[in-house]
Amino acid sequence: MRTTVDIPDPLYRELKSRAAREGCSVKQLILRGVEGELQVARKTRRKRITLPLITSKRPGTLEIDNARIFEIIPFP
Repeated sequence: MRTTVDIPDPLYRELKSRAAREGCSVKQLILRGVEGELQVARKTRRKRITLPLITSKRPGTLEIDNARIFEIIPFP
């Protein structure tokens, strides 16, 4: 797919210079940057966490200490 992007002249000169130093085209350098950004976005997605529910005979009041928590929740 083709697209048009306006890149400021100083930034484009730097981009072109870097591409020449790395022995690749400006297009390849831009695509590598876009792919890198997309990979970062994929990695930052977090899986939904489910917390254990601790039931109480009297909802709204739950008196619990660390020892009881360790009894209820299996820790690795």
